[in-house]
Amino acid sequence: MSVRNLTSFDHLLSKCERALEAIAGSPQSTRPSPAAAVNEADMEDAERRHAAGLMRINHTGEVCAQALYFGQAALARSEENRDHLLHAAAEETDHLAWCAQRLEQLESRPSLLNPLWYFGSYVIGAAAALAGDPVSLGFVVETERQVEAHLAEHLEQLPAQDERSRVVLEQMQADEIRHAQAAQQRGGVDLPFPLPKLMHLSSMVMKTVAYRL
Repeated sequence: MSVRNLTSFDHLLSKCERALEAIAGSPQSTRPSPAAAVNEADMEDAERRHAAGLMRINHTGEVCAQALYFGQAALARSEENRDHLLHAAAEETDHLAWCAQRLEQLESRPSLLNPLWYFGSYVIGAAAALAGDPVSLGFVVETERQVEAHLAEHLEQLPAQDERSRVVLEQMQADEIRHAQAAQQRGGVDLPFPLPKLMHLSSMVMKTVAYRL
């Protein structure tokens, strides 16, 4: 049996498939949703809309995470770091699937601007990789720290009775902390000023827009 070697066009099609799955598809998770065994709570319409807005932000954040990791992996200097980034991206796919499921349960939808978020994040991830693996891994550390912080904010802002969303965000938060620690242990460096501040400002724009759109 002959083995077909993948061409550059094959790899391009694979990247396009990943992008479409992240933006508009329903990716399959490797782990069951933490909310699977939790009953749906009774919520007022305003509470449900607020919970959906928060989960839409988190879904968009996972779309961005997919793009960042794939952009970084595409230009990673070492095969080892590329494998590490793709493994982290696989866990982020779980988060993406869980958030998509929760949005459906809340009778809501993902952000209409997901194609824009994905494209911009892929470019940023590729640019970070061009700076070298230590900077790229440092970008992962800073990104995950900021994501962990905003997940903590969302856990405080969720309606008290929305236990389904809460357990999803708690597991996501634990994973993000682990990703940051792993990237730092692999040699991620602290990003110079003003990059962390610019990353925070861009995330604020995303959160404000994605909550509504």
